[in-house]
Formats: sequence, C-alpha cells, structure tokens
Amino acid sequence: MLTNDQTHHASTPAKTMDVEKGRRAFIQALGLGAVGAALLGAGATPAKAQALSDLDIANFALNFEYLGAEFYLRASVGQGLTDAEVSGTGTLGPVAGGRQITFATRYLANFANELARDERAHVQSLRATITNVLGGTPIARPAIDLAFAFTLAARGAGLAGPNDVFDPYANENNFLQAAFIFEDVCVTALAGAAPLISNKTFLANASGFLATESYQAGAIRSFLYARNFLQQAGQISAARDALDGPPVDDQGIGDNATINITPTDVDGLVFARTPQQVLRIAYLNGNGTPTGFFPNGVNGTIR
Repeated sequence: MLTNDQTHHASTPAKTMDVEKGRRAFIQALGLGAVGAALLGAGATPAKAQALSDLDIANFALNFEYLGAEFYLRASVGQGLTDAEVSGTGTLGPVAGGRQITFATRYLANFANELARDERAHVQSLRATITNVLGGTPIARPAIDLAFAFTLAARGAGLAGPNDVFDPYANENNFLQAAFIFEDVCVTALAGAAPLISNKTFLANASGFLATESYQAGAIRSFLYARNFLQQAGQISAARDALDGPPVDDQGIGDNATINITPTDVDGLVFARTPQQVLRIAYLNGNGTPTGFFPNGVNGTIR
C-alpha cells in the first residue's frame, strides 16, 4: 500500500497484474457489491450511436483539457487558469484542491512545468478552434475536484486503504502516479475521437494534441518504471479497465523482465476509448453518474 509520505522507491518485486482481479477489487473498494458488478457488466452493452458534430467533440475534449491544465498548473506553480480562459456556455464551476508541489528533483519540477505549459496552450488553442474554425462557443470549465477524487481513485486501485487519504501533492512520486491516471486516458480518448472528426483543420489540431499527450504519457510511464512503481501502475491500469468495461485493453508499464512504455495492440497501435468509456473513468464509476473528477458532470452535449 502506498502512503502519502512514501518518497522512496518501491522495493517489492513487480507482479503481473490480474486485470479481472483488479476489476473485482475496484468494485469492493467502492462498496458497490452486486450492484456495482451489474453496473460494470452493463457497460458491455454498446450505447446507441449518437450523431456527434465536430463542435460536440471539441467541447467534450475541452472539459479534459481544463482538468489537465488545472491539475498541472496547480502542481507546478500553485495557481490555475485565469477567468478569461475558462468562461463559456454552461455552468462555470469551481476547482477544489490542488497546491504547488515541493519537488525533490529538478528534472521532475521542470517536467511538471512543461506539462502545465502544454496543457494551458491546449486550452487556449482548442477554445480558439471552437470559435474560429468551428464557429461555436467554448464551454465553461465545469466543477473540478482535484482533492478527494484522487483519494477515491487511489482507494479503488488499492494504492490507499478504505480510510486513507491519497495526496497527489505530497511528493513527486504521488504526483507521477496521479498523472498516470490522466494521461493514458487522454491518449485513448483522442484516438477514439479522430475517426469522428470531419473538419480537416480541427482533425489536424486534434492529431497534434494526440501526439503531445502521447509524449507526455510515455514520459510519465518511463519515470514510473525507472522508480520501480511497476505494481502501482499495474493497479491503476486494472482499475481503469474495471471502470470502462470490456474489452480488457489497458496496460501497465511492464514487469522486472519487460518494459511497456508504449501500450499497443499486436499491430503496434494504441487502442481507442469511446466518450462513454472516458466518462466512466473520469466519473470514477461504471454507470456514468457524475462523481469523481467532475462532481457535477462535464459541460456540453456529450455527458
């Protein structure tokens, strides 16, 4: 179990994760029992196809750019986006939690700063695309929880006990594990959105976002592997798989014999997630009810 003040490297040998065991553990950790199992099982039933416009997709993605920017900015410099960067349609929500991290190593402090700069630029670029390319209005930032949501996610993944608090801002190791929760999901979400986009300018921008998020995710996975957080990464991966429903796609970062920095299929391609799967992870439940990182739900038509 990882505690908030653990700053040393994990010393226990990594184990190959049993994803189905991780799914069951997640259900038990959230206290869902048979109801939770039914909800996660229901996730196997494909949702009705929804006609999505490019504007719908762009605003859906903007919710998650807000989330990433607010997390990394607070972790690196202690303050989030400005009012001008978060206004728009829908209910403007507050951000709970988040504070500047005292990094023990300069390269990780520099990395956090780079993540913050990139995510802020994504917010600005995507808002401009929505306005100038798609002719729409950006959504406002929804309410975001950067405090208890991490504890809920950590409990579900087995990184914290049922009564423990997981603080992603306590040290750089906790920060890396918290970042791992986000980045792989962003990559698979963008991969899933690409075939749905019609506007070539927007598609080109989204491809750039995907490339950036992939670089970020690969760096985070590399840092975790170098620090021997193989077991913890595997538990987070299993918890994500428990939430988004079948099939079993998510992957950890490897074991003592094999490294897995680029989680791909047999064709060397990253798998894709649907908006529904992404929301289940962000809401930290399998039935799509707003909780977790978006306690009031996301803004826009895809909810």
